[in-house]
Amino acid sequence: MSAAQLPALILAAGRGERMRPLTDTTPKPLLPVHGKPLIVWQLEALARDGVREVVINTAWLEDQFPAVLGDGSRWGLAIRYSMEGRDHGGALETAGGMVKAQALLQSDTFWVVAGDAWLPDFRFDAQAVNDFMRSGDLGHLWLVPNPPQHPRGDFGLGAEGRVLAGDHPSVITRYTYSTAGLFQSSLVDGVRVGERSALRPHLDAAIARGRLGGSLYTGRWADVGTPQRWQDLQGEA
Repeated sequence: MSAAQLPALILAAGRGERMRPLTDTTPKPLLPVHGKPLIVWQLEALARDGVREVVINTAWLEDQFPAVLGDGSRWGLAIRYSMEGRDHGGALETAGGMVKAQALLQSDTFWVVAGDAWLPDFRFDAQAVNDFMRSGDLGHLWLVPNPPQHPRGDFGLGAEGRVLAGDHPSVITRYTYSTAGLFQSSLVDGVRVGERSALRPHLDAAIARGRLGGSLYTGRWADVGTPQRWQDLQGEA
């Protein structure tokens, strides 16, 4: 499998509580930004950069996703749906979603990006995949400067592209995880199919082993976490 053909998992299972009442009837990734659903920005970018196989994990109002997006053929993609609501009664969180989607991804290495983030300048770069696959790392995160709503950030970034714990003594500047990353399935070893499991403890474990790489992404980015931020985003170019 060539780097350009690595599959991608788009995370779209969450309830979006802070976005209510907008998300009472529409999943957050299907809310429009500049005339098209948020998740379509990801689908278009993946197709542009050579990805062809996409898995979307779903739970809240999950039947809307295939109804709106179909099989992906309009973008030159093959979309499959990992339906956590139907199969497990609700969202499994990020690590649990990765494990659940593994059978559909059919690859031990894959892209992950949130369906409710807006990062139109991000490139799902084949060279980044090649570098990652040679690195021996369990994951590679793209970090962004901290937004106002998350001023303390998540992680540090070392001089040689190592993601560091935010409280590491060498960390002067923390950054926020953009939700875009490359991962090996072994990052979440030990999580069972159908088990709820957050991603952060697995990232922390990889940091402790020195096996989490990172890059700084400085393009446009928004996490679309509240109705006001969603409304503000409509005015951005």
